[in-house]
Amino acid sequence: MADFTPQQLTRIEQVLNERYRKLIEEVRDELENAGEQQYVELLGRVPPDIGDESVADVLADFNAALVDRQIHEIRDIEAARKRLKEGAFGLCIDCGEEIAFERLMAYPTAKRCVRCQQQRERTFAGEGRHTL
Repeated sequence: MADFTPQQLTRIEQVLNERYRKLIEEVRDELENAGEQQYVELLGRVPPDIGDESVADVLADFNAALVDRQIHEIRDIEAARKRLKEGAFGLCIDCGEEIAFERLMAYPTAKRCVRCQQQRERTFAGEGRHTL
């Protein structure tokens, strides 16, 4: 594990736990609402309009994408907690060097140091972009 002080480790754990709680709350709220209110309002018009149906579908898709992103971040936090317990936290998965405490405070689930993350972003910059 990276050479952090006990206070730094405690602070990182607090940041991870706070974010985890907030994400769980957001997911719970989002799933309870699930965009149904907007959908009901749009489709509650008589007669329903095809444009309203389309907008309602887009809102539902947006809400689903938001929940998906939140769940992905929850999994990242769980993985970071596991690395903390296993003593592998704060080490870059590419080069093995320590990840700066400041980076971890800004992005506590970071798996790469700044240099390796920048290299990864340059290497894979085009991936994930959809084209027609």
